[in-house]
Amino acid sequence: MKIDIGIDDATRKAIARDLDRVLADTYTLYLKTHNFHWNVTGPMFSALHTMFMTQYNELWLAVDEIAERIRTLGEAAPGTYGAFARLTSITETDGVPEAMEMVRQLKDGHETVVRTLREALPRAQEAGDESTVSLLSDRLVVHEKTAWMLRTTLQ
Repeated sequence: MKIDIGIDDATRKAIARDLDRVLADTYTLYLKTHNFHWNVTGPMFSALHTMFMTQYNELWLAVDEIAERIRTLGEAAPGTYGAFARLTSITETDGVPEAMEMVRQLKDGHETVVRTLREALPRAQEAGDESTVSLLSDRLVVHEKTAWMLRTTLQ
């Protein structure tokens, strides 16, 4: 069925492809954060375990919102580990790092998502796709603030 929301088909599809990368980064960061929540140890266990839980819960809700925006644009959302692995900019972690290395890696992950969001934002702005602009802007706020909190934890 034709989609007539005031954005030409090619631009609508390109915005969805940008969102695919945002979704892949978000899902991969969710998985890494949840892994670290399960496996963190050390003197800051309680604080980090709770912080990571708050973060992965927020990321989990965001994944659905991003995927639904892709669907709203008329495109299929990626939903497999293979697709996410091809699309993500987040690096995978082998083994279980020590607690402060977990914090550093999550800080790096949130900063990576910020960069992906900033790459996606101009196309949506140029197309007048305010719904996607709003979503991307809201995600920027969350990831920038989380990166700041993680940086502060490392100081």
